[in-house]
Amino acid sequence: MFKHQGNKRNLRHNLKIASLLSFVAGLVNVAGFLAVQKLTTNVTGHFAFFVDEIFKLDFRQGFIYFLYIFFFFLGSFFSSLIVESLLRRNEKYSYVIPTAIESAILFAVAVFGTRLMADSPNVLAYILLFAMGLQNSLVTKISNATVRTTHLTGLFTDLGIELSQLFFYHEKLYRKKLFVSIKLRLSIISFFFIGGIVSGIFYSHLGLSVLLIGVAALLLGLFYNWIRFNIFLLERKYGRPLQHKNK
Repeated sequence: MFKHQGNKRNLRHNLKIASLLSFVAGLVNVAGFLAVQKLTTNVTGHFAFFVDEIFKLDFRQGFIYFLYIFFFFLGSFFSSLIVESLLRRNEKYSYVIPTAIESAILFAVAVFGTRLMADSPNVLAYILLFAMGLQNSLVTKISNATVRTTHLTGLFTDLGIELSQLFFYHEKLYRKKLFVSIKLRLSIISFFFIGGIVSGIFYSHLGLSVLLIGVAALLLGLFYNWIRFNIFLLERKYGRPLQHKNK
């Protein structure tokens, strides 16, 4: 799910990572909004508010919106920096460290976020935006820009284009590629919604502790990948067919 990168990936790899990370993003999106009434998984809306505050000459509030954008960017930059560094040293850990950092951030927010929510809601938003920038950069890098999980605007755009193409392209191979892409996009959208619904249901009872569900999902994903990697090593060591190579 994580360890295959670029052209080594297939639909099954992308479906697994897309389902996992879009679920986490949907969870964070709703939890962050309910906690501080801010979007914490994308920056499109924040850019519009930033420009609006600048035109109103409210530079203090404009700077706050700028920081929302900056921390998402910073998370993306930091994630890519880690992945590129580890790819040159030990490739098998290139996905582990960013995912572990995201898990640690969400865990810290789940445990200590209530205090931040009361005293420094903007700081809480910065932290979640950093985590989502980190996640989006990681999955973009791993999947060679095939999978993005933190926002839906581009997904719905691409889905609309691909569904319309089904009316005009009848070549078997091309339609097969279209159906593969449509299936992937629908999976991301569906699990984003599922994550959001789960967050909405449990937030009233758990508050920001609902993010622990996201932490558990990420850790289970890492554990699953560790098991698959060790099975691969054992099969290679004992010369058995690598049955799980493309799974």
